[in-house]
Amino acid sequence: MGTFLVLIAAAFCFVGGQHQGLIDYLEQRLVAIEGRISVWHEQSNRYATELLEFKQQMSALTESLEKGHAALLADAHDVGSRVDRLERELDYVETQNPAPPCADTDKNLMEPGIATVKEKNKAEYDKLSHCRDMISSIKAMKIVKKAGGPKGAWFKDTASGAGKVYVFNGTGEGVLYEFGSARDLAASAGLSRGRPLDLPFPWSGTGHAVYRGHAYYVTEGPEFQLIKYDLQNGSVADSAVFPAEDQVPVYGLSPETYIDLSADEGGLWALFATRDTESVISLAKMDPGSLEVEQMWDTPCPRENAEAGFVVCGTAYVVYNTRLASRSRVQCVFDIDGLVSSDEAPLVYFPKRYSTHSSLKYNPLEKLIYAWDDGYQILYKMVMKKKLEV
Repeated sequence: MGTFLVLIAAAFCFVGGQHQGLIDYLEQRLVAIEGRISVWHEQSNRYATELLEFKQQMSALTESLEKGHAALLADAHDVGSRVDRLERELDYVETQNPAPPCADTDKNLMEPGIATVKEKNKAEYDKLSHCRDMISSIKAMKIVKKAGGPKGAWFKDTASGAGKVYVFNGTGEGVLYEFGSARDLAASAGLSRGRPLDLPFPWSGTGHAVYRGHAYYVTEGPEFQLIKYDLQNGSVADSAVFPAEDQVPVYGLSPETYIDLSADEGGLWALFATRDTESVISLAKMDPGSLEVEQMWDTPCPRENAEAGFVVCGTAYVVYNTRLASRSRVQCVFDIDGLVSSDEAPLVYFPKRYSTHSSLKYNPLEKLIYAWDDGYQILYKMVMKKKLEV
């Protein structure tokens, strides 16, 4: 009996020892887990602190970059102002040419002497059957006013020598405005002082001309028609379908204009383009009486980046620009007699002003170009020289 009790006691001691070992093991594991949790907590705090410091650094760097960006913008604006100033100075230098012009020069383009042609000059003009003048440079310019929309055309009668000025405002209207002189236009509030002339058909584009008491303009329908309008009688004197098929805009930068009429010392001309010769501009000599085409030429002048053109003494001058408006320049010249080529012609720059010219109209009696630039009516005084001059 005593031995049995001793065995039972020993068994209980053994079982109790096993439970104590399990408890000790679990306590050790809990301590290890608590240690790891403490390490993870410390690492999380450190990472949060580092992230906060990084965020603060990025915020300071972003603020510094914003200040630097503002400084760069200010510097770019300053550089742009300097470039504009330099371009104006270059324009001034380029327009200064000591060579004497081949026509009398008035100090002020708006003086009465320029509005009406002297009898001596008119007689010289009437004798010009084989004109040999070409443009050498631009001597002066004058901004007459700002009237009307961004696109249009204005000019005088290129043959009569009268002082009246005609304004085609827009690219598809039906009212032509007549002013007694360029001074009347300059003094007018908009176009209010002009005498409105209701045309029988609306015009298309900006390629119009006034020649020998008639307004010549293009109207668009199934076909392009040339209208000859008698300014004195207020009636249509004649009309004709322009003999060209599949026409495209003559200038890449003036998509509204398909036919650009121009009058010079020798008569009436038309600049146009078709799909057959889509990449270049064509030239036609017109009969101002019957509106028939007397002869056609394909010029080497590309349509791309062309903004306007005009004819002087049988030589077509095409003016180019860029879609982001910069400085207009005569870059291509075509002479029907072959006396002038683009390589031989002077590179003529127009002073930078507003946008691109929607029309350039040469007046042979005054040696002036009547320009329309983003709603501004501008006069350019041309210096001429002889075509075969060395």
